[in-house]
Amino acid sequence: MLTRGRLLAAAGLFLAAATASRCTSAPPPPAAAQPDLSPAVSILELMTHIVDPIADNIFDAVGTDVTAKGTVETRPTTDEEWAKVMAGAVTLAEATNLLKIPRRAEPPGYVNQWTVGANAPELSGDQIDAHINADRAKWNSFADELRVIALEVADIVKARDADKLFDAGGRLDKACENCHLEYWYPGDRKAVLEDEAKRAVYEKKN
Repeated sequence: MLTRGRLLAAAGLFLAAATASRCTSAPPPPAAAQPDLSPAVSILELMTHIVDPIADNIFDAVGTDVTAKGTVETRPTTDEEWAKVMAGAVTLAEATNLLKIPRRAEPPGYVNQWTVGANAPELSGDQIDAHINADRAKWNSFADELRVIALEVADIVKARDADKLFDAGGRLDKACENCHLEYWYPGDRKAVLEDEAKRAVYEKKN
């Protein structure tokens, strides 16, 4: 039988052991380090193989063609067609994160004939790299604009609203063109703006 004295002694030993355990316990493991997000391809390859083809899921989903046989309207109607548009919206939205990862504009050894000469219509890969690196926040803002529209398209798919999809496709095309005029062929900016001015439609006020 344990006496009162022995109980107190046992309790003291338990507290001492618990205190020692706390003092000698290993520190908590450090927080997991952020993954190394290193690019696998250049901007050109990313655009060619992911952004451009997947955007066609949106661009080609709705439209109006005037042919010799009459006007032909295209719009998604089946679950499969809407799912294709959603795949375009989701992939495009996530691709904007890839665009923000610093990477070269062109792959090593790439030759672009449109960058040759004093009045070349397109910027070289080195020129694009320099332009992006001079103001990366501006580059990221173009990616953010693309992301916003892509997510709007995703909401449009959920609502199955083909009319809004047409409008979103126009804004998506404009966002892409604005980025291209900034980093790819800025020399065309003046001509594009003049063409837009000619195409502008003004409502006549009564």
